[in-house]
Amino acid sequence: MDKQSKVYFWMAMPAFIIFFLFHTVPVLQGIMYSFTNYKGYGDYDFVGLKNYVNLFKDERIFASYGFTFKFAIVSTILVNVISLAIAMGLNAKIKFRNTLRAVFFIPNILSVLIVGFIFNYLFAFFIPQIAEKMGIISLTQNILGNPDLAWIGIVIVAVWQAVAFNTILYLAGLQTIPTELYEAASLDGAGKWKSFVHITFPLIASFFTINMVLAMKNFLMVFDHIVAMTNGGPGQATEAISILIYKGGFQGGEFAYQAANSVIYFIVIVIISVLQIKFLQKREVEM
Repeated sequence: MDKQSKVYFWMAMPAFIIFFLFHTVPVLQGIMYSFTNYKGYGDYDFVGLKNYVNLFKDERIFASYGFTFKFAIVSTILVNVISLAIAMGLNAKIKFRNTLRAVFFIPNILSVLIVGFIFNYLFAFFIPQIAEKMGIISLTQNILGNPDLAWIGIVIVAVWQAVAFNTILYLAGLQTIPTELYEAASLDGAGKWKSFVHITFPLIASFFTINMVLAMKNFLMVFDHIVAMTNGGPGQATEAISILIYKGGFQGGEFAYQAANSVIYFIVIVIISVLQIKFLQKREVEM
C-alpha cells in the first residue's frame, strides 16, 4: 500500500467503524432477535421461524401493510406530478425565479414533527371554522378524526413537504436540456405538449427514476408525520408498518416479533426499489 492509499484508508476508516457500530451491528442484532422470544428485556429463548410464521397470520400486520402501500403509492404519484409541474414553471423565464426557488424549498428544511403539529392544529380548528363560515359542511369536521379520511390529511402534509426536494432534482434535470432543442422543435411546429413528451420527459428520465425510487422508499418508511398528526389513529386507521413496529416493539413487549416484522419490511422495500429501478431504467432506454 503506497502513501496515498494509506491516507485514503485512514480517512475512510473512522467513518466505516462508526457506520458498522451504530448501523450494521444493530441490524444484525435485530435479525438475531427475530428468531427469539425476546421482549426487550430479560432472558430469551430461540424459537426459530415462529415469529415469521405468525406474521402471516396477523390481520393487523396485513392492515398496516395495506395502509402503507396505499399511502406510498398515492403520495409518490402526487409528489412527482406536482414537483415536475413546479420545476417546469420555475425553469421558465419568469420574474423573481431564484427567490421563488428558495421559497419552494423551505418546506424541505422544516422539521417533520413541527410541520405535523401545525397541520394537526389547522385540520382540527382553523379549517373547520373557515368551512363553517363559508357553509362547506364536508370540511366542518376534523378529517384526522375520521377513519376513512384521516389518511388523506397525512397525504396532504407529506406531499406538501416532499415536493420541495423533488422539485430541486427535477430543476437540475431541466437545466441540462439545451434550449436549442426547444427552438428547433418550435420551428418544426411542435407545441408545448409535444415538446414535453418528445424532448423534456425523455431527457429527464433518469431524474424521474431517481425521484420515483426515493419518493416511494421514503413514503413506505413514513413515521414522523403519522406520529405528529394521528399516532396511528383513529383506532388503527393510519397505522403504518413503522408505527406498528415502534408501538409493538417498544411499548407492547413484542420486541422479537416486531424485529421479524422489520426484517420482512426491509426485504419488501428492497424488492420494490430494485423492481422500480429495473423497470424505469428499461423505460429510459426505450425513450
